[in-house]
Amino acid sequence: MTIRTRSPLLKSLNAQLPEMVSTLRRYVEHESPSDSPEAVAAFVELIASDFAALSPRIRQHKLNGYGPALQIDFPGPRRSPRVLLLGHTDTVYPLGTLETMPWRERAGKLCGPGAFDMKGGIVQALFAMKALQARGPLPCSITLLLVPDEEIGSPGSRALTKRLAPDCSAVLVLEPAAAPDGACKTARKGVARYTLRIYGQASHAGLDYERGASAIVEAARQIIDIHALSRPQRGLTVSPGLISGGTRPNVVADFSEIVLDVRFFTTAQAARADAALRSLRPHDPRCRLQLLGGMERGPFERSAATVRLYRLAAKVAEKLGFPLAEASVGGCSDGNFTSALGIPTLDGLGAVGDGAHSQHEFVVAREMPRRSALLAELITSVAEAKAK
Repeated sequence: MTIRTRSPLLKSLNAQLPEMVSTLRRYVEHESPSDSPEAVAAFVELIASDFAALSPRIRQHKLNGYGPALQIDFPGPRRSPRVLLLGHTDTVYPLGTLETMPWRERAGKLCGPGAFDMKGGIVQALFAMKALQARGPLPCSITLLLVPDEEIGSPGSRALTKRLAPDCSAVLVLEPAAAPDGACKTARKGVARYTLRIYGQASHAGLDYERGASAIVEAARQIIDIHALSRPQRGLTVSPGLISGGTRPNVVADFSEIVLDVRFFTTAQAARADAALRSLRPHDPRCRLQLLGGMERGPFERSAATVRLYRLAAKVAEKLGFPLAEASVGGCSDGNFTSALGIPTLDGLGAVGDGAHSQHEFVVAREMPRRSALLAELITSVAEAKAK
């Protein structure tokens, strides 16, 4: 499982791999779905206890309706830059998933709900901070922020993230690396969510069929129009993800609802999609449309600042003995928020593996020391670059 290296830091972290694995197992076996504030709170307590020896500055932010956000501050030299390590404690898996998806170690893969997205990244941050402190005074101030609701769009925590990020020179996001080669993420799509409500006219399906105006039939026509808005080759997708409507089989439906997921690489694409959706008109003039919703996360665009940060990380990886590619991905993270604020943001610094949100989710065990070393050395490099 270990990797030969000339780096003393990486050599030390390789020796700690068994402890990393056991820590990840503890975290995975502590289920923390977004919709269970109590479970997330218990998991946050576990993480806080692991970091307690590294910093006395541990704060839990209460968020109404969600688990707590965990903020841990590590003071650096006076007037030094601050780096924000950003991640989340919640997972997409409901309580009880461990019964059918238990922790497993198989052929160098560490499997279990949330292992890859993103408890492995939290473990790697823990050991990176241990390694930095073992070398002496920290090169800069560091804040670790772990939010409890990222998997559901960060409705309770986004304001906190946006409040803390502007005080930082760089944001390093602990989300999983891009599979399969462990690339960093220098661009992410933005996401918008809409609900299209269709109001028709009810009637008896047998006695007065023609007097009715079916909201379900209108919804079907609207879905064809909505699907035509997608330009997947350009990165724009407009996906009808949920549809509901009607009350009984023998009643012409007077209501239907479509929930839409819109993904885009640029704000211009988002604006065009928004305008197109708002210009939808009913095919049946007896029906009425109502569009609700809008943008949830703006796009994480590949800015010059992010490219500079990526190149710094690539140099660190090269010194550690491995290549570090970059990738553009369709999913969102809280890095979308910080990037939109103009703060240099590099995503995908977490675990290497695959299968996020699926039954085969896993982390590649031997990559954990390397990613932890990458994070530690990148923090140092950011501090040195700001000092020049």
